[in-house]
Amino acid sequence: MSITVLIADDQAMVRAGFAALLNAHEGIRVVGQSATGVEAVAASARLDPDVILMDVRMPELDGIEAARRILGNDRTAAHTPRILMLTTFDIDDYVYDALQAGASGFLLKDALPEELVHAVRVVAAGDALLSPNITRRMIAQFAAQKPRAPRSAAVLSDLTEREREVLVLLGKGLSNSEIAEALFIVEQTVKTHVGKVLAKIGARDRVQAVIFAYDTGLAEPSA
Repeated sequence: MSITVLIADDQAMVRAGFAALLNAHEGIRVVGQSATGVEAVAASARLDPDVILMDVRMPELDGIEAARRILGNDRTAAHTPRILMLTTFDIDDYVYDALQAGASGFLLKDALPEELVHAVRVVAAGDALLSPNITRRMIAQFAAQKPRAPRSAAVLSDLTEREREVLVLLGKGLSNSEIAEALFIVEQTVKTHVGKVLAKIGARDRVQAVIFAYDTGLAEPSA
């Protein structure tokens, strides 16, 4: 079954280029294009894509608010789209807000073609695009600038000691294999812990877990 993609960007050339690139790869199909955030929200409801490539800055409704509305809709978890934010600059004033809105990762518009294809496949699989240094750096920088949001102590207290350790390492951007090595456990066990952590803290994916780790102080931005 193909990964269905919606492209939301106010530049027609960007939309056309991304669509041509993605459609050329087996297992990926672009099902729609939107020029504004308003159009993206409507198209998402109509087309129910697996992945949305969302420009941060668009007319009528910016990509952040569009992502917030899309992910806030009454959908089953199985049909909630993954949103990959597109940005021109590696430091954007709205990056952290977009992550809090539910974005699963970031990609620069001048990324290599293979990076775009890889990003779509990664987020479609339900993972977060934390591998590129840009995403990790953005999270750290904007977490340092934002005041911590109050979180219920009950949420943290519901985590086991091992789950808290896993969450701390998720906050540092470690992969499952890296967490397994750090904690001297097998990778399958890490996957189980990550799943439980996400469920307990109400996080959609690893990016949201990272945000939670910073907001609660379990993770701290690197100097």
